Amino acid sequence: MIKQDMNVAVVGLGYVGLPLALLAARKGFSLTGIEVNTEKVDLIRNKKSPFQDENVQKEIETTTLEVTTDFEAVKKADIVIICVPTPVDCNKMPDYTPVESSCELIGPYLHEGQLVILESTVNPGVCEEIIVPILERVSGLKVGGGLSLAHCPERINPGDAKWNVSNIPRVVGGFDAESCDRATTFYMAIVEATIKPMGSLKEAEAVKVVENSFRNVNIAFVNELARSFAKLDIDVVNVIDGAATKPFAFMAHYPSLGIGGHCIPVDPYYLIEYSKKTSGFEHDFLSLACKTNEEMHEYTVSLVQEQLNKKSKALNGSRVAVLGLAYKKDIDDCRESPAFEVIKLLEEKGAIVISYDPHVLSKSTVKTLDEALTNADAVLVATNHTVFSSLKGADFARFNIDTIIDGKNCLDKKDVVMSGISYIGIGR
Repeated sequence: MIKQDMNVAVVGLGYVGLPLALLAARKGFSLTGIEVNTEKVDLIRNKKSPFQDENVQKEIETTTLEVTTDFEAVKKADIVIICVPTPVDCNKMPDYTPVESSCELIGPYLHEGQLVILESTVNPGVCEEIIVPILERVSGLKVGGGLSLAHCPERINPGDAKWNVSNIPRVVGGFDAESCDRATTFYMAIVEATIKPMGSLKEAEAVKVVENSFRNVNIAFVNELARSFAKLDIDVVNVIDGAATKPFAFMAHYPSLGIGGHCIPVDPYYLIEYSKKTSGFEHDFLSLACKTNEEMHEYTVSLVQEQLNKKSKALNGSRVAVLGLAYKKDIDDCRESPAFEVIKLLEEKGAIVISYDPHVLSKSTVKTLDEALTNADAVLVATNHTVFSSLKGADFARFNIDTIIDGKNCLDKKDVVMSGISYIGIGR
């Protein structure tokens, strides 16, 4: 039985954990957030969001959420929710270190009757093969006996004004029926959307991986179309928009310089590796999709080089202004952003890269748009921030810009060309 006066501890106060903790606190639960990053803790205590999000900032100003770096807070919790990153390493292999570490740290403070929920994205089998053994060893409790365990894969879309942690449907899987029921009841108490119980932990784990693999595959398809249509002199964006007029059996995805974020570029590798290791099954199709998307970095650099060559300039020694470092529009999240790989490749070819992102000034090489555009031989739009997509051809012409590579297809192509500027997008 889940009661509103229960204590909940959320481990990890990033893009997933903090919005969840704020929501549960707003719904009446007694919330404690546990975060190892002391800078984040200080910001939250001072009523400031550690990342850019208007809704989070508004809620944090009035929340009852308490934050700490002390894992002993787990003792008083009825429900403990783990919301830490699950990245891949340099070889694209899943790195469960943050998840494993969290389990090790909460274990000594767990007691009988508690419910542990993992929200971090993992491949099928991780809860039973990694989480359960750690929790049982460190806590001395039996999962499915004195301790309940469930998995509710996170669903969050940073910067989305419509869909957020409070209204996105969720799925829940449990170690046993009781674990699943308890977790389902909890999410029903805080989320104003459908909560679907799954048949097992593995099914719940598989849901998230499938969701993001689906996106990866579809984006790979349109990225391949973009490269093909560029040679056929067909505007791929217009074609996709045309196909999207069909009211069924088509979902519009758009090409770009590459995919970013913590999920779409990463999660497919979880399934690829797990299937290969566990059953020897090779996900050839999914592996090809990942490869296709990653090749967009090199392809984008080649476009920069080609456009400069048309102006009788070499990429080596040219100043290239890269506009945008975040992986998506109007946020400060840089996780797996393709901009950084493109910048690396440009610099390897001798380009002088000037980067600017008003949402990520700490990683930008200059602090203003004017600085970025001054004396630039070419401009590469890497993020479709509103401040960039609203620029007109005249704004670039004022700085004598004569070459633009639109890596997000967000500029008005006709307007830019009418200003006498060479324009090329991804597939247009």
